[in-house]
Amino acid sequence: MRVVSWNLNGIRAAYKKGLDPFIRKLDADVLLFQEVRALPEQMPSEWKQPPGYKVMWHPAIKKGYSGVMTCSKNEIIEIGKGIATDLDETPDPEGRVLVTRHGNFTCINMYLPNGSSSPQRQHYKDRWLEDMLVWSQDFLRDSNPVVLCGDLNIAHNENDIWNPTGNRGTSGFLDHEREWFDRLLKSGWKDLVRSHYGERKGPYSWWSNRGRARELDRGWRIDYILANQAASKQFVSAEVVREGGLSISDHAPVMAVFSEDGH
Repeated sequence: MRVVSWNLNGIRAAYKKGLDPFIRKLDADVLLFQEVRALPEQMPSEWKQPPGYKVMWHPAIKKGYSGVMTCSKNEIIEIGKGIATDLDETPDPEGRVLVTRHGNFTCINMYLPNGSSSPQRQHYKDRWLEDMLVWSQDFLRDSNPVVLCGDLNIAHNENDIWNPTGNRGTSGFLDHEREWFDRLLKSGWKDLVRSHYGERKGPYSWWSNRGRARELDRGWRIDYILANQAASKQFVSAEVVREGGLSISDHAPVMAVFSEDGH
């Protein structure tokens, strides 16, 4: 089973840049898109859905903002939306979490809040993190495989960011955010990309459009595929697909491959 998680930075723009042909190249069984920033009815009339996939949308209430979308070649059953939190009057108004089941495999599609725009949004993000940590524990206890995938808007450690010294005070690399990520992994989630690549710089999954960040590979690793114990046993390999993906979004797709039987 091949799972791909990808922040599209707007699905309408991604479609115009060649999203569908690249999806065929990725050949994933399950596609988990974040920051789709569209409603289904806003897509171009000639586009229905990725060819060969069943689609489930969870857009934000606010048009042109946030939102996630999950696509599956085979079975897709909605398990839930959002996390247990009292931050908002409406459950998950920003379209940040969609949980689906694909056979015995559960996929959590998550777009974690960004705190860089204001102190208020950083406070919102910090509270959201604590609620999400509690919410995610039930999935760790599932005897079936579960993966938590998406743009988590945090570079976990110094190997996950090109310039750690210069970003100590930047949202996404704050000490308390990284400490939260430590707690998330200690609770039982396994970082599959880091497990595959080992302790080295990168591979990054997001690059600023400023300067020569992409060309010089000066990025951040903020897109993850995390696994519970059952999914970890079936894990085969992981890859950050920089080539081709960066012509469509400022994020690269993150891919993980799983065996069918855990061997």
